[in-house]
Amino acid sequence: MRAIRFHEYGPAEVLRLEEVPDPVAGPGEVLVRVEAAGISHAETQIRAGLMPEVALPLPFTPGFEVAGTVVATGPDTDPEWTGGRVLAITPGGGGYAELAAIPAGSLRPLPTDLDSHAGLALLSSGVAAVGAFAAGEVGPGETVLVEAAAGG
Repeated sequence: MRAIRFHEYGPAEVLRLEEVPDPVAGPGEVLVRVEAAGISHAETQIRAGLMPEVALPLPFTPGFEVAGTVVATGPDTDPEWTGGRVLAITPGGGGYAELAAIPAGSLRPLPTDLDSHAGLALLSSGVAAVGAFAAGEVGPGETVLVEAAAGG
């Protein structure tokens, strides 16, 4: 399968498209065919080497949030996930690939009325937006001005 990886920390140019072995779903994991992967500001900072407290094993396949379809389940994993469209946070990265092995506990069903890209926006940006509304005690019918909409 194809995956985007980096072998050293640095700018975006250190990312390489490579052929790598397919991952295998281990105990408690599922194998997801990735349809969309998010890129977070923190992730780009880690790749650039600007967060040395987060040491990753190199080479590393980034991608900490994905949307896709479960194509297999590992041992001790509910087989009902197979064929399901899901959103997931991938605690060990691996989302910038055609397939990703992900802990089943990290999965959420993808709402049927959303495509993978729209659903993926719910994972981090959507959760942050809902949190901001809750913190600001914004109620129905109230207007909110978003002055800036960019990370970092």
